[in-house]
Amino acid sequence: MSVRPAVVTVPAILAGGMASGWLAGSGYGNPWFDALAKPWFMPPGWAFPIAWTILYILMGLSLGQLLQARRRRAAITLFLVQLALNYLWSPVFFAMHRADAALAVLLLLDVAVLATIAAAWRVRRAAAWLLFPYAGWLVLATALNAAILRLNG
Repeated sequence: MSVRPAVVTVPAILAGGMASGWLAGSGYGNPWFDALAKPWFMPPGWAFPIAWTILYILMGLSLGQLLQARRRRAAITLFLVQLALNYLWSPVFFAMHRADAALAVLLLLDVAVLATIAAAWRVRRAAAWLLFPYAGWLVLATALNAAILRLNG
């Protein structure tokens, strides 16, 4: 009896995201972040852990689907690139206090996620569909990062 990849990928991606955020001191409660001017469309603090938990679960399910597909190398490579950029953003923004560099990471992440969706679409459409909410959330994250940078110089 074989273990479904999602049994491993979901908790691994969720744990990686939680570790990245925790190690970087992400979110409200970070004195630097709390002092920043925030845009009017900033979601409440409680929304972020809920959204990211759901998104990381969907990402883990997507990767699990890709791992079971044929001709998957490009999709998995792109998935891992976007995941590394995802995990990089919190330390750059919250720990290094570099909203400008974090915006650059997010713009690269946006491109990498779109490329991952395109590659996944050719391999297993269900895996691609699972990433659409993530891509949508990244549009908001990019707009928030850009607005925070504009408001705070």
